[in-house]
Amino acid sequence: MTTPTRHVLSTDGVSLAVYETGDPERPTVIAVHGYPDDHTVWDGLVGLLADDFHVVTYDVRGAGGSEAPKRREGYRIPQLVDDLAAVIDATSPGQDVHLIGHDWGSVQSWGAVVDPRLEPRLLSFTSISGPSLDYAGAWLRGIRRHPGAALRQLAESSYIGFFQLPALPEAAIRAGLLDRLIARTSGTAARSEDDAVNGLELYRANFLNRMTRPDPRATVVPVQVIAPSRDPYISTRLACEAPEPYVPDLRAQVVEGRHWVVAEQPELVADLFRGFVADVTR
Repeated sequence: MTTPTRHVLSTDGVSLAVYETGDPERPTVIAVHGYPDDHTVWDGLVGLLADDFHVVTYDVRGAGGSEAPKRREGYRIPQLVDDLAAVIDATSPGQDVHLIGHDWGSVQSWGAVVDPRLEPRLLSFTSISGPSLDYAGAWLRGIRRHPGAALRQLAESSYIGFFQLPALPEAAIRAGLLDRLIARTSGTAARSEDDAVNGLELYRANFLNRMTRPDPRATVVPVQVIAPSRDPYISTRLACEAPEPYVPDLRAQVVEGRHWVVAEQPELVADLFRGFVADVTR
């Protein structure tokens, strides 16, 4: 098990396990993992970037070596943004950072991209398989413009409704059903049951409110969206089209791959990330 470089306290006292690789004097990139992963999903990418970047990963609250909040409110996106702010302050004081997120790590990072406190500190954001819930909600409300795509996305997201139920999702995870589902769409290893159960609160604390009453906001942060063509959870149309009205500097990259492209094809992700960073910092 990897030993954290440091533990960082968030605004509500939850301790976050943080891992740093590479020279702190080099540009910092912070990578935020999704559900039901921990920081190790980035191991391949970290190895590819560490010669040129100060790479920071952390276990989000409720996962890996980080503490879990005692209440559901502790998983709301504004609190997750506070977590990211604390990690940035601790690992890159006084220096702006590049941000990359996958799945729920990307979903919560969109909250940082439009946050007035953090937006000026973000040099770029690379979003992989994790849309802004506000942008997604607004895109789905425009169903008349893309009825087929919207209905397909709703079908692909049907598992989220199951996650809202009491007790049954936890029982399914304990029975190994989540691992079997992931195994059909990814070659990655089994996840921690406790982390998966904790992470259900991400869906319960955020989805219904954000999707039924979206509040999409614009950002000046340059954004690259990497959309795997064989992602069974997030359609390429949602990933690429939903941010368009709100992100003036948007680059959308549809790639051949599956949902866990960050673990399965880290070389591809590293190349796209390097090219994007070179472009926005030129």
